[in-house]
Amino acid sequence: LWPWLLASSGLSALVQLVTLPFFPDSPSYLLIQKGNEEACRKAIRKLWGEGDHQAEIDDIMKEKGAMASTKTLRVLEVIKEGSLRWQLYILMTVMTTLQLCGINAVECSLSKFEEYLIPYVSLGVGLCECLSSILCSTLIDRFGRKVLLWGGYSLMCSVLALLTMTLSLQHRFFWMHYFSVILIFLFVVFYGIGP
Repeated sequence: LWPWLLASSGLSALVQLVTLPFFPDSPSYLLIQKGNEEACRKAIRKLWGEGDHQAEIDDIMKEKGAMASTKTLRVLEVIKEGSLRWQLYILMTVMTTLQLCGINAVECSLSKFEEYLIPYVSLGVGLCECLSSILCSTLIDRFGRKVLLWGGYSLMCSVLALLTMTLSLQHRFFWMHYFSVILIFLFVVFYGIGP
């Protein structure tokens, strides 16, 4: 089963590889990066059909003008820029907590289960990742990034505490394995929604 499951991910890559050359370039890329307005109009017509798309082209031109007026900073200049300091602190904090949040420990805890459960748990984790991606894209507009970060980390912390208890008690109760699996699924969902 595993070789087929692994090969199934290659199927989507093959479909993309075959179909990607037939897709048009992005109109904004053609106009902003390449400076080719005619190719931009052609791409817009291919994407949105015939009609008057001058408003979209004007928006892309405004974006090009805004990008021309901003200066591209190098990494050292970004670090030295005082007005960007808080954004850097927030970014570094989020990235650090993302690395130290425990997702790797949870995935390593899969080895504590019986051999017959591991493929099903791995499949469930993958499905939970897909579910959390869909949920996050719908919830982020409603609640905002800050609420999702706080909620995600809080729920992940609670699930990790419960998971530690269930893993230490799994030899006493036969059903504790299944409760641990449910907690792993919840952790993955909260990880995907929050951080």
